[in-house]
Amino acid sequence: MRLRHIEVFYAVYTTGSISAAARSLHVSQPSVSKVLHHAQAQLGFELFTLVRGRLVATDEAHALFEEVKEIFERMASLRKTVANIRNIDGGHVRLAVVPSLGLHVAPSAIANYRRRFPEVTFDVQTLHHNDVFQALYERECDVAFAYSPPMHPRMQRRRLGSGELMLLFERTELANPGERVPVSRLAGHEMVGLANSGPIGDLLERELEEQGITIREVVSNQTYYLAAALTRCGAGMSVVDEFTARASATAELEFRPLDPAIRFQIECVYLEDRPPSHVAEAFIEEFRAALDAARPRSAPAPRPARSARRS
Repeated sequence: MRLRHIEVFYAVYTTGSISAAARSLHVSQPSVSKVLHHAQAQLGFELFTLVRGRLVATDEAHALFEEVKEIFERMASLRKTVANIRNIDGGHVRLAVVPSLGLHVAPSAIANYRRRFPEVTFDVQTLHHNDVFQALYERECDVAFAYSPPMHPRMQRRRLGSGELMLLFERTELANPGERVPVSRLAGHEMVGLANSGPIGDLLERELEEQGITIREVVSNQTYYLAAALTRCGAGMSVVDEFTARASATAELEFRPLDPAIRFQIECVYLEDRPPSHVAEAFIEEFRAALDAARPRSAPAPRPARSARRS
């Protein structure tokens, strides 16, 4: 199949009709029909049949679509990459952060940096742990900041600091919490869980499993700031990263580190063949300073902890 065949087949398959496909491609219906017939003639089998006046995909079309979809997605990725390359500018920094670092640390670093260099502009996006490489590869960002980001042979990693998980709870929910809350105290409490939250969420799950602790998970979600919002609204206690905990604390909402401490690395990553520009390098150091400023010196000294790095 030629690329034009793929484009037309994808449009007809996803829209369900020749007319809708023509509108999405901004061409005439006869043009779509002609390309589709030519594709079927080359393939040697039918892709669609008419059933009671409606176009229905054949079994062969369903099988072919799985392959075509991947090609079409790569074409879209190529177009996005071309657009991003066109927009590269030395005085512009494109960065991506995990959502919880976007609550305070990243905004603080950007504001501080622009006070020093007001001519520099930024493009910021939030992403999840597993999306880091894709964002870098498609040039959606120049650098990304994440917790224990995934390993990839093309990615360079730079450790900026560390953090630890905190228990976020209503004052009335946990009496006499002390400086640290033993993980065993989570048993029996209603908890906001974190499904598919990446390696640092896995560390908590591992600790609970090793201690034989079963928690009562009443709500499940995938982001720390949403877990904190649920706790703030009274849905249950939550275990979140310390930056989310500090940003969420109120007169009614407290946080404490866990015992044993569950720590993770905070890293900056970029592609090996696309090192940060001088402007981006300077911002990375500003981000490091914002991380340090976000962690009060009076915080309890951590005990020996598990590491979020994986071999």
